[in-house]
Amino acid sequence: MLTVTEVEKIILDLVKPLQEKEVVTLHQVTHRILGENITSGLDFPYWDNSAMDGYAVKYKDVSMASKKNPVSLKIVEEIPAGYCPQKKIQEGETARIFTGGMLPDGADTIIIQENTQRQGENVLIFSSTILQDFVRQKGSFYQAGDVLLSAGMKINPPEIAILATAQCLNIPVVRSPIIAILSTGDELITPDKPLQKGQIIDSNQYLLASFIQQNGGIPLPLGIIPDDETALENAISQALEKADWVISTGGVSVGEYDYVDKVLTKLGGDIRVKKVAMKPGKPLTVATFGDKLYFGIPGNPVSTMVTCWRLLKSAMEKLSGNINYSPCSIVRGITHNHLRSDGNRETYLWGNVNLIGGYYHFTIAQGSHSSGNLVNLKGVNALGIIPIGTNLIEIGDDVQILLV
Repeated sequence: MLTVTEVEKIILDLVKPLQEKEVVTLHQVTHRILGENITSGLDFPYWDNSAMDGYAVKYKDVSMASKKNPVSLKIVEEIPAGYCPQKKIQEGETARIFTGGMLPDGADTIIIQENTQRQGENVLIFSSTILQDFVRQKGSFYQAGDVLLSAGMKINPPEIAILATAQCLNIPVVRSPIIAILSTGDELITPDKPLQKGQIIDSNQYLLASFIQQNGGIPLPLGIIPDDETALENAISQALEKADWVISTGGVSVGEYDYVDKVLTKLGGDIRVKKVAMKPGKPLTVATFGDKLYFGIPGNPVSTMVTCWRLLKSAMEKLSGNINYSPCSIVRGITHNHLRSDGNRETYLWGNVNLIGGYYHFTIAQGSHSSGNLVNLKGVNALGIIPIGTNLIEIGDDVQILLV
């Protein structure tokens, strides 16, 4: 068996980021990956403007002002935000200006209103300042023609605001990956069917579809495939034609009805991984068909979820063209429970983590930590990790924690 770290590297090395692009609107671009560099013909700020409410002045007029020797200036204009100044500031003059207001010609500095006193058509300046104080200069944040946002960036709220400010209404993005989902097993039924003895309701199609959507992909659910080699071969063949990746659950263990590896080989797949030293999630198959990847994941729902969190999330980020993709977020903390393992495989126990006093505190979920117990996955946000060769991590000891 390969270690989890080895399998993680193999998968990430196999992933080829998508290159195809599409154009979406500003309202559709959230969480998408930029397909091209974005530039703007605008400077930011668009023009010199005030960072505070106060008075726009000539610095030389107020450089010696103090409480004992205030300087009196004539107010010639009022400049709210959104107003274009009509007058040039001459020696001995000022303009009342508000935050965001455009700096008038002739002014080079802002005196904040706290250091002034209005007297009719004049204002007293009680404090000297420095040249260009509280002036946001044109182009000081960004200069027209420079790269504003780089290809491969994920678009989150700050980037959305930047695109809007740059008047980018139609944005080139990397197309979303299409990932086919298959569930295998004669025992499975869809949630809308009456449950008969011996049957299992297929939750993995919905778990995987949600995971794929959450990570920027387009799920292509292809239903339940019976334990029949020909049916599985047809389903996998069709899935490979329609999708960038295929994920199947079940059929990858060593039972008489586990046909996945045999079918993948028959179809020309190159199997790169067959087992991984992790619990849950040991019988993992990873195969390649050119640039397309096939993941055969064990059918127990907790195994499916843990495998997605630990091995597929960062791989999906890379596939989507995200230049800032990274391996899993693993931190160190302390455990509030005894964490036990047989020591033969890297073991993951699910639960919750809280950041208290600068330290991560991990508590395992209540109930059985069985790979079939989907119920106690609810609400978890972390996995406690027990390394290979460790049988017990005691209460209060350090533990590695995978944030999910």
